Amino acid sequence: MSAVNKLAPESWYLALLGFAEHFRTSSPPKIRLCVHCLQAVFQFKPPQRVEARTHLQLGSVLYHHTKNSELARSHLEKAVVPQFEDVKFEAASLLSELYCQQNLVDSAKPLLRKAIQISQQTPYWHCRLLFQLAQLHTLEKDLVSACDLLGVGAEYARVVGSEYTRALFLLSKGMLLLMERKLQEVHPLLTLCGQIVENWQGNPIQKESLRVFFLVLQVTHYLDAGQVKSVKPCLKQLQQCIQTISTLHDDEILPSNPADLFHWLPKEHMCVLVYLVTVMHSMQAGYLEKAQKYTDKALMQLEKLKMLDCSPILSSFQVILLEHIIMCRLVTGHKATALQEISQVCQLCQQSPRLFSSHAAQLHTLLGLYCISVNCMDNAEAQFTTALRLTTHQELWTFIVTNLASVYIREGNRHQELYSLLERINPDRSFPVRRFLRETLKMSNAEDLNRLTACSLVLLGHIFYVLGNHRESNNMVVPAMQLASKIPDMSVQLWSSALLKDLNKACGNTMEAHEAAQMHQNFSQQLLQDHIAACSLPEHNLISWTDGPPPVQFQAQNGPTTSLANLL
Repeated sequence: MSAVNKLAPESWYLALLGFAEHFRTSSPPKIRLCVHCLQAVFQFKPPQRVEARTHLQLGSVLYHHTKNSELARSHLEKAVVPQFEDVKFEAASLLSELYCQQNLVDSAKPLLRKAIQISQQTPYWHCRLLFQLAQLHTLEKDLVSACDLLGVGAEYARVVGSEYTRALFLLSKGMLLLMERKLQEVHPLLTLCGQIVENWQGNPIQKESLRVFFLVLQVTHYLDAGQVKSVKPCLKQLQQCIQTISTLHDDEILPSNPADLFHWLPKEHMCVLVYLVTVMHSMQAGYLEKAQKYTDKALMQLEKLKMLDCSPILSSFQVILLEHIIMCRLVTGHKATALQEISQVCQLCQQSPRLFSSHAAQLHTLLGLYCISVNCMDNAEAQFTTALRLTTHQELWTFIVTNLASVYIREGNRHQELYSLLERINPDRSFPVRRFLRETLKMSNAEDLNRLTACSLVLLGHIFYVLGNHRESNNMVVPAMQLASKIPDMSVQLWSSALLKDLNKACGNTMEAHEAAQMHQNFSQQLLQDHIAACSLPEHNLISWTDGPPPVQFQAQNGPTTSLANLL
């Protein structure tokens, strides 16, 4: 009888833990009952290890399934006890996440550092905690510290014989180096990772996911360097990898090395990522119909995934895709659709302050571009000025300043502001414009940058027309028109058709001048109708938003509020 009594408490708390897990994994989960069972375990004064793990389970359930973050924090802090490493490291990882959610980053960093110091004998947790601290530094835009940690992780993984996880650390570091524009350091890193990917023999899904990560980094590197033509074979390989991964089963044998117990991304997330880099390439190369096609596919996949998965990376993918497709809509002359998609980005940013923090400058930049397209120049200036205040990214800064300069040029009476802006973009303004345009044309043509080629052609054509060189002007404008219709780029088509009309008129080609005038009229009408539709949308009021988080609601407009005269 005494033996039964001795066993009874253990039987009780094991039964309670079993019930708790049953309620947690029910469909739908019965979280209140799960929490009650876990809290009841403490009544039986379980051994310290069981007590610590129960605190961890309670903290985890409360953190993931309820809004009671204070109680979750209390339990997780009790789980970070020195003698039970398996519990302590998981608790430290979760607790630091919770601290970050509560904007207590200064509490999260020392907690992770301490856990990293004492976890060197536990390869899985040591690597995971290094990744986590590196991610925290990245979110704080401290890329140097993040790169250092990833370098430490790569060396540790090499020492413990995990080439797979070593490659994950190196590829992650490569992404950060690209963000820092340290392109020269990325090249040797890609060479090393390429060798690791080819030589590593292990879990087939992990091998293919490593290959996807490597190819994504390679594509991003090429795009950042403007080598768009080099991207095509990589994209082909990426699509083959995704097809291979989709045929593999998740129930492969677990790696024997605990440091290899990582999956970079779920298969479905990788599929969306491949769509995303395809869209990035299509936008940069000027294949806008292809960009729209792959954006539609990716967004459809994301909507399905978000029904079952609330991972923050999905919202990040969605915002980046929308940013690209908004640019695409503005180029192809679909302003009303672009405005509605800008509104979608606002809604996603309302749900996540972190997302808004990283995309606020891009959002105001897109609004500035929309304002230019509907001829609201004062609002465009305000949006670009706000975006400049919010960004430290050199390329985005240059893009914004260039567009702000175009606003000053359109307004016609802002010469002083324009010159000071040009001074900031390029202090040496004594260069021959036409020679630079020809160089741009040569480079863009060599790399299949269709939009840049079309814009360079029509601008050169316009310069030659003003100089009275009608033959050379025609040689530029005709291919510009053909390329613009292939992209399709509505602004270049409008510009080219107006130039062709004037050129043919000046050369006495009455029939051709009439055809060009008719084309110009058709483009003008399409733009005008879209202009009226966009300005009539309630979301049009977003052009006045320049401070704080995005507005939640929009008042309906009575009709267009801007002059259309300069639009056409």
